[in-house]
Amino acid sequence: MYQEGKKKHWLLRLAGAALLAAALWLGADRWWGRDLSRQTVRSIREAVSRSAAQCYAVEGAYPSSLEYLEKNYGLVLNHDRYYIVYEAFSSNLPPTVEVLEKG
Repeated sequence: MYQEGKKKHWLLRLAGAALLAAALWLGADRWWGRDLSRQTVRSIREAVSRSAAQCYAVEGAYPSSLEYLEKNYGLVLNHDRYYIVYEAFSSNLPPTVEVLEKG
């Protein structure tokens, strides 16, 4: 009888450890996903800004649209997953770039 109680206690500890490990794994996965999403948004914003600066260096003016960068400077963006707002106020001022993840 003492052995049976010891086995139950051991099983409860094992089940508790498994639940704790699962909770930590899910929490880390969600945290990592948010961090990765923020990094991706920042990378997209930087890529658009670099392409606009390259255009300015080559042509002497910032492009008026994001489509121009995609067509003439090889910029590839995922419009299905991200909203990318590109606002060019003047050809001699850098554009404002905002990136938002859809959903």
